[in-house]
Amino acid sequence: MRKYWWSGLTGLVFGNPDTSDQQTVHGTQKTDTHVGSGDENVERGNWSSKREYMLSMVGYAVGLGNVWRFPYLTYKHGGGAFLIPYIIMLVVAGIPLFFLESSLGQFTSQGPINVWRVVPILQGLGVTSVIVSTLVSIYYNVIIAYSLFYLFSSFQYPLPWSCASWYGENCTVSQQAVCNVSVSINESLLFLNSSLSYENCSESDVPTLPAKSSSEQYWDERVLQRTPSMDETGPVVWHLALCLLLAWILVGAALFKGIKSSGKVVYFTAIFPYVVLVILVITGAIQEGARNGIDFYIGTQSNLTKLAEAEVWKDAASQIFFSLSIAWGGVTALSSYNRFHNNCYQDAIIVCVINCATSVFAGFAIFSILGHMAHVYNKSVDEVADAGFGLAFIAYPEALSQLPVSPLWSILFFFMLLTLGLDSQFAGIEVITTCLTDAWPSFFKSRRSLVTVGVCVVLFLLGLPCVTGAGIYWVTLIDHFCGGWVLLFVGLLELIGLSYIYGLNRFTQDIEMMIGTKSTTFWLWWKSCWFFISPAVILVILIWSLCTLTPPTYGSVPYPDWGVSLGWCITAFCLIWIPIVAVWKVAAASGSLWQRVKTTCRPTDKWGPFLECHRGARYGDQRHGDERYGDERHGDERYGDEQPHRRRKSVEMHSDVFFISNHNTRL
Repeated sequence: MRKYWWSGLTGLVFGNPDTSDQQTVHGTQKTDTHVGSGDENVERGNWSSKREYMLSMVGYAVGLGNVWRFPYLTYKHGGGAFLIPYIIMLVVAGIPLFFLESSLGQFTSQGPINVWRVVPILQGLGVTSVIVSTLVSIYYNVIIAYSLFYLFSSFQYPLPWSCASWYGENCTVSQQAVCNVSVSINESLLFLNSSLSYENCSESDVPTLPAKSSSEQYWDERVLQRTPSMDETGPVVWHLALCLLLAWILVGAALFKGIKSSGKVVYFTAIFPYVVLVILVITGAIQEGARNGIDFYIGTQSNLTKLAEAEVWKDAASQIFFSLSIAWGGVTALSSYNRFHNNCYQDAIIVCVINCATSVFAGFAIFSILGHMAHVYNKSVDEVADAGFGLAFIAYPEALSQLPVSPLWSILFFFMLLTLGLDSQFAGIEVITTCLTDAWPSFFKSRRSLVTVGVCVVLFLLGLPCVTGAGIYWVTLIDHFCGGWVLLFVGLLELIGLSYIYGLNRFTQDIEMMIGTKSTTFWLWWKSCWFFISPAVILVILIWSLCTLTPPTYGSVPYPDWGVSLGWCITAFCLIWIPIVAVWKVAAASGSLWQRVKTTCRPTDKWGPFLECHRGARYGDQRHGDERYGDERHGDERYGDEQPHRRRKSVEMHSDVFFISNHNTRL
């Protein structure tokens, strides 16, 4: 038994053992519940409809960052002026890379590891993408747990983070709302003016205000129970741990049957956020002071001189890159379940435009209500908004508490955050399960539901440190060192591998096999982006990011030296697989060192369309010389004309993910 599992483990990491096309246990044939009767690919399955794929892709691309990070960057970098570099970066970097990854996944019908059979020496890029998706999934569900806790807390009146809840019931919400916040306490923070009068409150009833706003106090002391630094771990915050467990149950239930179940869930999770955004925009627009917020967002306060600053262009490109989830592996994994002749070019354009339009639209919802909050507290908008968690869980909840029927708007907002987070999390887990089933189909294919449950359980346990008193420090640390410039590096190598090693002409011919022949003018733009423009943009951003790299902090709290060192270890663990797999590939090849390098830079015999009927003349003849696929195969009744969409013999497709056979290494 031990020998079996050890061989299986090595097969999963560096190989892919031979299997048969059908699974039989105790004499009973097992059917894969993740494959429908009408699927073109009867081995892996397909999306039930084009709508489900598009909704899943939109849900994956549109996430929590669209709601808080984009609005913050907009007003930080000149308001409406920021939209100019944002749109330019979308055109020259975002859409080309999204089109490239979705085309790659659809052409091969494989996950982010197996697609790099096109350039075997770079197959470590797929491993890096899977590891990054795994680490991000750990802390991303913690953010969903925060949203769940705020959602449950919103079923109270007054809201638990409002002034009335913290400062006592004797002072009503309306009285607190008219307070003029103008006097500094402890010479640092602004709080209630000393000239305020409390008509219904005696002098002894007037509370002594803390050095934090009520919403910030609720976030730190009630929700996070945050310790002073990362050095003090503190106990597990059980209400967050239970919310985290519920979040993983929701993810596991939605993905229990793979894309067949998640494709149905996204009808709600992908559409509902837009309904809430429309409601919030309308509600915010009619509030007093909303115009000031919108004017600060994209109005007369736009500062065009900001366009001369390099940081503006860097942040615009970074936001596009990360908002579209490029180099995470999710785009490749989701598109791998498409039908072969699906128009992936059209899909890429639609998804990218919807994603960026959502970011812009969400800004109106955010800043209209923040403008009302600034009016109530007699502040400027830039004093009530903050980046990241500060905007989502401090400033915005406080703004919601100022609205009429505040619990209703709070419920809608945090339920929107929940659905936005779940959509993106679905794709992250799908990356992991897809790679496992593609790498070891003999064991995982018929047990995909159990694989999904197992992945969720393991990631839940790994996420428990993120719901301790020091949990927010872990979340910020992983995000800083794992979801940052590592992805830029992966994206750059993707472009180099396909443009310079595999060849742009060959890659465009592959795409034309799926979407039909296109004109030279059509390919001129995409080839220019893939060959020069996009790599140049990413390289500049990467160098600039490394030159301006600063140690992570949470607010004003610095990280200890061991925490920063651990962060760099996380980065190294993500990237080290690229050279490890490259060395393994070269070592497994035959010939001189230069011959080995050339061999591992050429596509393997397993590269190409997944189904035999789609391989055509370009890929149909490359295996005819293989003794394993001689003429005797044509006499097998299993592979007759009655199965035009059969999968080619499983011994080939189930060969090692990283292992190169003698046949594959011949020059």
